[in-house]
Amino acid sequence: MLRRASSTLRPLINRISFLSARSLGRLPNTQSPIVSKPHFFNSVTGDSNELIPAFRLIDGTGVPLDGAELPELDEAFARKLLSPDLYRLLPNLDTILYNVQRQGKISFYMTAYGEEATIIGSAAALADDDEVLGQYREMGILLWRGFGLDNVMAQCLGNHEDTSSKGRQMPVHFGSPQHHFHTISSPLATQIPQAAGVAYALRRSPERSNSVAACFFGEGAASEGDFHAGLLLASTIPSPVVFIARNNGFAISTPSSEQYHGDGIASRGPGYGIDTIRVDGNDVLAVLAAVREARTRCVEQGRAVLVECMSYRVGHHSTSDDSFAYRARSEVEDRKRIDNPLARFRLFMESRGWWDAQAEEELKTRHRADVLKAFKRAETQSRWELGELFTDIYAGEEPWNIKEQRKELGRLLKKYGEDWEPWRRELQRYKNEGKDLIKE
Repeated sequence: MLRRASSTLRPLINRISFLSARSLGRLPNTQSPIVSKPHFFNSVTGDSNELIPAFRLIDGTGVPLDGAELPELDEAFARKLLSPDLYRLLPNLDTILYNVQRQGKISFYMTAYGEEATIIGSAAALADDDEVLGQYREMGILLWRGFGLDNVMAQCLGNHEDTSSKGRQMPVHFGSPQHHFHTISSPLATQIPQAAGVAYALRRSPERSNSVAACFFGEGAASEGDFHAGLLLASTIPSPVVFIARNNGFAISTPSSEQYHGDGIASRGPGYGIDTIRVDGNDVLAVLAAVREARTRCVEQGRAVLVECMSYRVGHHSTSDDSFAYRARSEVEDRKRIDNPLARFRLFMESRGWWDAQAEEELKTRHRADVLKAFKRAETQSRWELGELFTDIYAGEEPWNIKEQRKELGRLLKKYGEDWEPWRRELQRYKNEGKDLIKE
């Protein structure tokens, strides 16, 4: 009986062997070729030709590399990159607001020192109606789109002109539907899966078929599970989203060498079937060209693209951080001197006769005056009515618990608002001094 079964199966076995020998076959759910020798691959320890290249157009002295194809760039556009409201404004704005926080006039601040080229280069490459989901250093994109200094100051001081959150968010947590900029939230990486969803919504909207979502995050945020969830979602649906990783070398105090053993963030893109590029984040022209091409691919293919911008975080992580506790001051100063993204593009502009030292000094003077004027104006504005604390939480009818909380605060204001000096002084900073709640 066993011999009969064996003789019956032999033709089938021979047939399988013939097919395997003929084509080596394919495994289910993969296009990998079959090989007879074990092959391990690793972008970190492999051969040099397996390493991920970094795209650059101009070197540290502003000179184009041999064979570099510069993006279309006339004098007017180049001047916009360096104009009072954009590229050169960021460090001046950062310096003043950082010092303002140290004076106790705002509660928190984060600078973009060393990452200006990544932010402004990306802003210039995107369309003004592309949906931006940032992390917290992307204020330059709002400035590029016309957000203005008064709006920046209103948000950071939380006065009644703050349209981002009515004074209820931390400084630098901007948002503007008008400028297609989704409100910043403090938890890391939450914007990444949200961006995949936003891009999918754009894909399903015929009137937005030429728009993409642009999602910014640091390499530290890429250690969160939301990073993988977002890339998986965007690659499998698929969705037209440009993921822009700002790899500045530090996740607060943790250097990138301790965050991952792989080759940065770009090495993860191919694992999700996503077109990926690594770019010199201190080269504003390379960032412009890379993000512009990434956006084109998103629109034409309807799929996600990953751009990793390599830079160095010159400033402290935030006003809550002292980076000299975990890195040498000399290291920071060397990076500022050797590869400054602002100096690099200024030298490029000067080599073409589009900029000079006099224009630079005039710009700095004008920047400082404009920023201080906007800050002093914002400082005199009152806050929103205190009752706004309870609005915009739920859609539809206000639930009972919010009503109870508002009444409880009103009761406390009646009891202590006029008699306790700290409360009386604080209430003077609000429109109507809390009377909108006391009347209820």
